[in-house]
Amino acid sequence: MRTVELTDRKKQILKIVVEDYVQTAEPVGSRSIASEMGGKVSSATIRNELADLVELGYLEQPHTSAGRIPSPKGYRLYVNELMERQRLTLAETEKINQSLQLKMEELDRVISQAGRAVSSFVNYPAYVAAAGKKKITARRFDLLPVDERSCIVVMMLGDNRVRSQLLRMQLKVDLEQMPTLVNLLNTHFTNVGTDTMNQRLMDVADQVPPQLFLLLSQTVAYAVDALEEAGQREIITAGTKELLKLPEFRDADKAHQLMSFLTDSKESLPMPEEGPMKILIGPENVSDALKDTSVVVASYDIGDDMRGLIGVVGPTRMDYATVAARLTGFAEGLTRLFGKQQELPPKEEPEE
Repeated sequence: MRTVELTDRKKQILKIVVEDYVQTAEPVGSRSIASEMGGKVSSATIRNELADLVELGYLEQPHTSAGRIPSPKGYRLYVNELMERQRLTLAETEKINQSLQLKMEELDRVISQAGRAVSSFVNYPAYVAAAGKKKITARRFDLLPVDERSCIVVMMLGDNRVRSQLLRMQLKVDLEQMPTLVNLLNTHFTNVGTDTMNQRLMDVADQVPPQLFLLLSQTVAYAVDALEEAGQREIITAGTKELLKLPEFRDADKAHQLMSFLTDSKESLPMPEEGPMKILIGPENVSDALKDTSVVVASYDIGDDMRGLIGVVGPTRMDYATVAARLTGFAEGLTRLFGKQQELPPKEEPEE
């Protein structure tokens, strides 16, 4: 049995096959490769090299045509060794910066906007996640009276998210006493865990009249539930309909299955714990729904011991270099937005 080596020429041919297939979604033949190699290598030699690459597992022949397509193993070699790292153009950098020019009001709103921007920029479905390394606490409370029997509790979380709820009070409360209750909430129930909040509720029971204590209890109960829910990882998906534009998902059932996964099972999307970027190709994905796709994920720093992830889901026939460059740009922009730097960098002037 002959030994097949992965020579520089084989790597050059594999690189051409991957990049042509990314652009056309059609199998790549020897004549096309010979043309791109400037006619220095004959079509017959290229056919032999293609056969070797199939034997090595880097290429596949989908049917009886002479064309080849990359296998997951071929994509992996391309990403690890052959892919040229791209730099964003000035126009792309400015577009990313503009899409992230948001007032820091709510984390939910920021990551939702970022997800939509990424999806529209790369033309694939995207997802954005935020997760804390420590428990979420309340930063500030406010109570907005509606009438004698109801009010709206507004709670700002430590990561800038805002939660609010209309509360129906069991007893009438003098509206002039509301500031006292708000002060009590902000003095004793901010920057502490939910267990401590429940304990402090008992500690202050004798400091307020019964009708106020009932409202205080309702507010703290709501806050505990909201904080525990907020402590779960936030995941927002965007652009699932982009799948319908891809030839790999012309089959309606196949497209529907992946779209349903992105909508209903987004908690199962890849969430790598370490590293600035991770590229998972085809079978490298754990979820069966992603076995025929590739996922590129970049991480960003939210601050306050929080970390986020921004990812793209697309076909294995993905322009990895472009997607990686754009995701890196978005991740760096989000890190700046969340406080590593107060301002986005000034627009660079083109070199003359």
